[in-house]
Amino acid sequence: MNSQAVEIDTQKMRDLEVSAERVSGILKAIGNDKRILLLCKIVEYGEVAAGSLVGIAGLSQSAMSQHLAKLRDEGIITFRRDGQTLWYRLADPKIKELIITLHRLYCNVEN
Repeated sequence: MNSQAVEIDTQKMRDLEVSAERVSGILKAIGNDKRILLLCKIVEYGEVAAGSLVGIAGLSQSAMSQHLAKLRDEGIITFRRDGQTLWYRLADPKIKELIITLHRLYCNVEN
């Protein structure tokens, strides 16, 4: 194997390590049953007003806000403000695809 091939493989490995770290952070952030429930509702509606999420899984306003903040901090969800209403949606197409797949596999209680 020539030195250029080794260098390319090393760079690919670095890129893979960066991706693995990002995915690990995402999985840690969504690895909570309450956050999964919130994400299922967000993916069902595409965009959800924060007030509509209160009461899901027995969460208080305060607890829900903390879970949403964690998801925002990890870049999983984003929001827009309309007056005093915050509207939440998934932040990234890759994350959206992941959550849609999880929703299809596990949140659809009819299956």
